[in-house]
Amino acid sequence: MNIEQFHTFCLAKKGVEETFPFGEDTLVFKVMGKMFAITGLDAEEFTVNLKCDPERAIELRETYPEDIQPGWHMNKKHWNTVRFETGLDHSLLIELINHSYDLIVKSLPKKEQERLQQL
Repeated sequence: MNIEQFHTFCLAKKGVEETFPFGEDTLVFKVMGKMFAITGLDAEEFTVNLKCDPERAIELRETYPEDIQPGWHMNKKHWNTVRFETGLDHSLLIELINHSYDLIVKSLPKKEQERLQQL
């Protein structure tokens, strides 16, 4: 998955906006104001930080040690840095994006979850 496909996929999700809270070189996707995906636009390699269930994060890191690592500049228990252009299966990348999005949605207050459903 390249950055254009990633960008299109994330923006198509309900309640998502793209922001640049850390400067023009760091693209952040948020659902209802909460981050679920972060990528650097000036990096040589296309990587994305995605939120992940802690147990699943460990499993993924052990299964794909070259391509999924603890989140760079993030809480390493809850975030992974995923290399997007190294051969990981497209369906796995989609699953990881969806998992991150879903974790954030579940953590939203009930009023925000209801508002999201109405969009």
